[in-house]
Amino acid sequence: MIAHLQGKLVEKSPTQIIIDCGGVGYHVNISLHTYSLLPNTDLIKVYTHLQIKEDAHTLFGFMEKSEREIFRLLLSVSGIGASIARTMLSSLDPKQITNAIASADVITIQSIKGIGSKTAQRVILDLKEKVLKLYDLDEVSMSKSNTNRDEALSALEVLGFVRKTSEKIIEKIVKEDPDASVESIIKKALKNL
Repeated sequence: MIAHLQGKLVEKSPTQIIIDCGGVGYHVNISLHTYSLLPNTDLIKVYTHLQIKEDAHTLFGFMEKSEREIFRLLLSVSGIGASIARTMLSSLDPKQITNAIASADVITIQSIKGIGSKTAQRVILDLKEKVLKLYDLDEVSMSKSNTNRDEALSALEVLGFVRKTSEKIIEKIVKEDPDASVESIIKKALKNL
């Protein structure tokens, strides 16, 4: 019903923003990923998803169309509502979620607050084919690079580095060299930490 909003950013917090569109202020729920992408300018455009229930009409906003698509895919899974889908997109960025689903990485999905083992498995079961088709991912390479990335991340955690910082650096390394071995990922990450 409402595909996007374009207007002046009046208020922002890590979970919500208010956008003034022609004198009407829209309260929009956002993920931390979208919050991190908000520009420093007053004028913004967010892609939206309107959820209609008998007691409320709730708007969810996304800076990227791809994040909105993943949000909608997550809502299609039984047992996942809008708040859990938003938590998932706040805990992991959209690319990490699609990678985890495509490579059947239950542990990564289960690491999100509010997601148990059964729900994580259901997400993978319901969405794996859709994600592979939608994003044209190669399942074998996804699995391999994901495993190397995870092993390197675990090693850095054991060495005492902060997970969030390590994740960002490792993502950058894997993007530059998707076939990098665990050892080379760790060596390159240590140079940047």
